[in-house]
Amino acid sequence: MNLEMLLPRTLLRKSRKYTRKLWVRVIFMGLLAFVALGLTQLIEGYVPKKVATTLTGSAADRLLQIIAEAMLAVTIFSITIMVTVYRATSTQWTPRVHRLIIQDRTTQNTLAVFIGAYVYALVAIIMRELGIYVDERALVLFLMTVLVLAVIVIYLIRWVLHLQTFGSLIDTTRQIEETAREQFRDRMQNPCLGGRTFKGDPPEDAEEIRAEQSGYIQHIYPEALNEVARDHGVELYLVRSIGSFVFRNEPLLLAARRGTAKDEEHNWDSLENAVRLNVQTGDLRIFDQDPRFALVAMGEVASKALSPGVNDPGTAIDVITRIGRILSYYVDEAAQERENALEYLHVRPLDPRDLIEDGFAALARDGAAVVEVQQRLQQTLTGLMRHSDDGLSQAARAEAEVQLLRALAVTDFEHDRARLLGAARSDVRDAVMARLGDAD
Repeated sequence: MNLEMLLPRTLLRKSRKYTRKLWVRVIFMGLLAFVALGLTQLIEGYVPKKVATTLTGSAADRLLQIIAEAMLAVTIFSITIMVTVYRATSTQWTPRVHRLIIQDRTTQNTLAVFIGAYVYALVAIIMRELGIYVDERALVLFLMTVLVLAVIVIYLIRWVLHLQTFGSLIDTTRQIEETAREQFRDRMQNPCLGGRTFKGDPPEDAEEIRAEQSGYIQHIYPEALNEVARDHGVELYLVRSIGSFVFRNEPLLLAARRGTAKDEEHNWDSLENAVRLNVQTGDLRIFDQDPRFALVAMGEVASKALSPGVNDPGTAIDVITRIGRILSYYVDEAAQERENALEYLHVRPLDPRDLIEDGFAALARDGAAVVEVQQRLQQTLTGLMRHSDDGLSQAARAEAEVQLLRALAVTDFEHDRARLLGAARSDVRDAVMARLGDAD
């Protein structure tokens, strides 16, 4: 048995993955319906007979019938809207956004409440037909049903208000931005996934642990990996970052012997199996533990907006601003490494050059001829050049030079060229003009 998977932090990471699934919330609300009915039976015994007989069972029957009939129709209607929005966002913005919107909490909670209320009404009707709830003592059932109706109304109002923006461009980009901020915040609070900073080349005596199947690295459980490494007397070096695509038999991690194994059972085969169990791969890249993927999705939304069929530079300008705001949360992981870091696990920090490229490269290429987009891009990169981290500041400056050169190369009108040069910072403008002069 792999006891490493039972570590509290590992269990918490696994639970987060399941709490985002609709079926988990539906099952929870269905079980809650049974709990509510069980409570009515329990409370009923403590209600005085004189009070319990103030209402007949027919009053509760009417409410239960209304819930059973209405919830089925409302649930089907809500699912239809949900599917329509999912398909529309995939077509209009980017298919990658679909996987984020499908985890929308308001939508999932609303559907779970509707289905849970439907289950409550059906089970209560069955219990009434079986004589478990008698006509003479139906007060508690009636009050519980009224409470269920109140919950339904509250979530129905929330659902209607949510539909006003659900699937719109503003709502979609805001969700991506919030997801990116959350992933950045988690990463900055646990630099290098909680392990030690891994820079430069790995140790010469490190041996490769290869991937068993091709796919994207989706989840890494660092606490469990640290326990595995300690039990096997090795140090692990993560050579591929979360979100990277690895092929079968390609190096996944490197293991360097730094002590003795805990016992004979902890051999190389058990090490490989434990590592592969705690580094999960799949056919899709996901947002969990991967701030870069959110930046890629934001860039794709802007690129789609700049396509000839859409021709919406305003959206691209908005996305550029949001990407700049996301990147402003960056902190050098090496400088933030904690003293109590996982000592047997070494992870490469996020490279600010990769972050800049993930966010801006695609949209800058597709919007190279749109002056307004390039102006906002230069202004945003200028703002990032003032960032306190030298690595991000230098990466932003290098990107500003490249994109200014690209924009000038496709812009012939002199007035537009002057606008582009005016938007760039003076040192970037001077460097670009010097390069163009050397080219001439």
